[in-house]
Amino acid sequence: MDHVPIPTLPEQPARPHLRERLTIPVLAFGGILMAVMQTVVVPLLPDLPRLTGASPAAVSWMVTATLLAGAVLTPVLGRAGDMYGKRRVLLGALALMTAGSVLCALTSDIRVLIAARALQGAAAAVVPLSISILRDELPPHRTGSAVALMSSTVGIGAALGLPLAALIVQYANWHVMFWATSALGALGLAAAWWAVRESPVRTPGRFDALGTLGLAAGLVCLLLGVSQGGQWGWDSARITGLFAGAVLILGLWAWQQLRAAAPLVDLRLAVDRKVGLPHIAALFTGFAFYANSLVTAQLVQAPVETGYGLGLSIVATGLVMLPSGVIMLVFSPVSARISAARGPRITLAIGGVVLALGYAIRIVDSTDLWVIMVGAAVVSTGTTLAYSALPTLILRSVPSTATASANGVNVLMRTIGQSVSSAAVAAILVHHTMRVGGTVVSSLDGYRLAFATAGTVAVVAAAIALCVPSDRKGERAGAAAPPPVVTTKGA
Repeated sequence: MDHVPIPTLPEQPARPHLRERLTIPVLAFGGILMAVMQTVVVPLLPDLPRLTGASPAAVSWMVTATLLAGAVLTPVLGRAGDMYGKRRVLLGALALMTAGSVLCALTSDIRVLIAARALQGAAAAVVPLSISILRDELPPHRTGSAVALMSSTVGIGAALGLPLAALIVQYANWHVMFWATSALGALGLAAAWWAVRESPVRTPGRFDALGTLGLAAGLVCLLLGVSQGGQWGWDSARITGLFAGAVLILGLWAWQQLRAAAPLVDLRLAVDRKVGLPHIAALFTGFAFYANSLVTAQLVQAPVETGYGLGLSIVATGLVMLPSGVIMLVFSPVSARISAARGPRITLAIGGVVLALGYAIRIVDSTDLWVIMVGAAVVSTGTTLAYSALPTLILRSVPSTATASANGVNVLMRTIGQSVSSAAVAAILVHHTMRVGGTVVSSLDGYRLAFATAGTVAVVAAAIALCVPSDRKGERAGAAAPPPVVTTKGA
């Protein structure tokens, strides 16, 4: 008797577990927390000398320490994530960020506060680590939109952090702000521990301790010189010595990296046009993006007597910047769709042009609040397009075993760009001033020059994007995956 085969229904794909569905939101929440932690201290800066009994110069280190620590730790933790597990290092970064916030809540000693803020700098590695996790865990058709969302969290968190901190500082003890961020940090850490799986992709080899020390020393010299040049004097012996030291140390570091068996940063990969040009574009994009936040906040708070200022409070200023963060959230999927259809290099170029357009609006009119908000919104739109395209370019050009470290370097380049932007804007505004009621304030011409500088830099970033080699096959597919590589799996 013949056996009649019993027809079976096609196997249905298993429904994703709740943890898997929450991976993207949890990682995005971590990215937002990172940006919030960087900005919450801004409303406190004018009052911290009185609250801590420290000098204004010492208080400024509350920002500088976070910047320096983040710049040094981002590529280092990215490399550690590729070697020892991205989830493990991500949890460590979130734990350091939360611990730093708790320390800030417990003390008024400026020395402890500066050290605590340095701990919070570890959070800068959250975004590149999260992008690498998303690349490892998600199917290619979901990677683009998830990476775009993750990149936009930088602007979202910055826009949320300023009004949140201002409200708390205005109506409660300043330590309450750090207790609030501690609770948010603990929530983000617990959520990441529960929802994020460890990626099986590993890079074998020994950790490059010598390369880590060299990079740290070189970056500290470079960024300290950039951030303190305005206060110490650009022609002072200290600044000259820092820049000379940076050139010497980073030169020796590059020589060591090219000869190391397992370098901290693969410089041969980094100088490839498909990787190196996006890194340079990140430097210029970081400059252009950061000028908007710096100049807009100062301009709207300027006294009405200047003829252009609006005299807004820090709370109102935060609310003015809030729509920009919402726009970054809304436009992140748009960026992913453009990258899927035209390729991320085109998205990056469009982002640079839109950034420049936003600054052109600001040059034409920076006295009416609605025009200021429209201009800032256009700048945020361009930033979203550019920031979302950068990691996609990197992911398509490096092996899966180097995604966290490569994206860490890209974020580092953004950070350097932001530091240079801060110094350049400060120098421009210092040299274009006017007197109002016996007080020296920046002139409107100074603000317009800052906008013109940032817009020009954005155009340069767009031009660099068009020089990135085109991967037409990958662009038509809309995938974010690079050529297949052999990976090492570990527990």
